[in-house]
Amino acid sequence: MSTFFTQASPNSSTSMAPTFLLVGLPGLSAVPSSWTILLIIVYILSVWGNGTILWIIALEPTLHRPMYFFLSLLSVADAGLATALMPTLLGLALADAHAVPASACLLQMFLVHFFSIMESSVLLTMALDRALAICLPLHYTTLLTNDVSSKISVAIVFSLGLHLPLPFLLAHMSYCHPQVLTHSYCLHPDMTRLACPGAWGAVYSLFVVLSAMVLDPLVIFFSYGLIGRVLRGLGSSENRWKAGQTCAAHLSAVFFFYVPMILLALIDHLRVPIPQPAHTLLSYIHFLLPPLINPILYSVKMKEIRERILKRLQPRKVGCAQ
Repeated sequence: MSTFFTQASPNSSTSMAPTFLLVGLPGLSAVPSSWTILLIIVYILSVWGNGTILWIIALEPTLHRPMYFFLSLLSVADAGLATALMPTLLGLALADAHAVPASACLLQMFLVHFFSIMESSVLLTMALDRALAICLPLHYTTLLTNDVSSKISVAIVFSLGLHLPLPFLLAHMSYCHPQVLTHSYCLHPDMTRLACPGAWGAVYSLFVVLSAMVLDPLVIFFSYGLIGRVLRGLGSSENRWKAGQTCAAHLSAVFFFYVPMILLALIDHLRVPIPQPAHTLLSYIHFLLPPLINPILYSVKMKEIRERILKRLQPRKVGCAQ
């Protein structure tokens, strides 16, 4: 490991070295089998759950509506995020492979942030969808048509396009610190922290990432503020409960995605002295929990999804019984 610490000193700058070193979670080498099995189970369940959501929405014409179109985009983002993280996670768990080629690290960094920003954008869109449905129920179908959904998709693709230059900017920046990353995967904040102060590429990349990860939750919380105001004005508690249940799954998804991310940002910004394993575990929760838990939330909380899944599974059960 010492070779990585001699590649650059705080007073000198170099171009990007051919290899990055992932620190990961100390102590996992003592339980490689258990950790590997857990990772594989989490990944299989994440892909299977999100694949089931996509399968049901694709096969059921009654679900070809804006709300379920956004849900399918969320499932794509979740499955893509879990897949992007697995190469280095499994490399550390199976082979204790801490060294990662710079090109592979840049690719993983791009994919992780691509799907993270996609998930954030979709959660924002779904929050606006719920706000329209509850605040303007009589105009919902005329305001949020399939054509409007297509335009929203184009806007999401445009916002994702702003992240295309990130790996190229990082590849051509000067680095004043050893290329040692504190997580088990290549993350943008981790990599930009190694760059020399004042690098314009680091400023652009930081602006692009923060603009999405700060603006999106603010708009989401504003949307739920509007929803809360409307719910308080409803006459009966039963009506408030029914309206609130339509937001339960999405609000839970927002909680599991943004709360760990905000905690990580506050810990880094305030330099809270917590153990590195605790910091790394919080990062695992931020990236690995939403792809695992979101399909469960939407299958349980959304009646139409739950009923369509049971309807598709029922003939198989009858066939087995015969």
